[in-house]
Amino acid sequence: MDAAKLESTLGVTFTNKDLLIQAFVHRSYLNENPRFYLDHNERLEFLGDAVLELIVTDYLYANYPNPEGDLTAWRAALVNAKMLAKIAERLRMNDFLLLSKGEAKDKGKARQVILANAIEAFIGAMYLDQGYGAVTPFVHAHIIPELAHIIALQSYKDAKSTFQELAQEKRGVTPRYIVLKEWGPDHAKNFSIGVFLDDEQVGVGEGVSKQDAQQSAADDALTKLGWRQ
Repeated sequence: MDAAKLESTLGVTFTNKDLLIQAFVHRSYLNENPRFYLDHNERLEFLGDAVLELIVTDYLYANYPNPEGDLTAWRAALVNAKMLAKIAERLRMNDFLLLSKGEAKDKGKARQVILANAIEAFIGAMYLDQGYGAVTPFVHAHIIPELAHIIALQSYKDAKSTFQELAQEKRGVTPRYIVLKEWGPDHAKNFSIGVFLDDEQVGVGEGVSKQDAQQSAADDALTKLGWRQ
């Protein structure tokens, strides 16, 4: 990987270049390159997820007097995998991922998850290299601007939250989500999840994460029950 080109593309300069490179190392790459000198990016992703959530939470709290429920929904829509993958693509992070040959060929939902994880890992790496004060401007420049569109289009009202509101209103029941099946290697799991009202299965969905599968199941239930508004 050309670290200098990556820095130029992202508009950042790292003191520890290895941290920057590690943020783009997918687990599958190490399966084919076991002697590679760096670990995969999952620990950095764990850290970056928390740093990103704190920066977004801080921004929402400081700028919006809305109740906690609104802020939580807006934050979830801003930092979900689909949104982060879109931002990572715009930043051309796709060009720098270190993947196995098989993963490199997959351009579908699995790649979206990998890209979302990479931008979180990059944020974690930047936090370790330069601190919270350096990460905040990056998040404000590249992620926070999406918030205006989320609020204007009400895209924070996802299928799962909509279905829960309607289930409680119409049936007096909170939906339950149960994993029906999972398959695939650890780094590329797929899930089939059913959504239940009491003991009745009212929808089913699949996804490359439990969250995606739950959204799909809720969407399926809204259609089958005729609850679309």
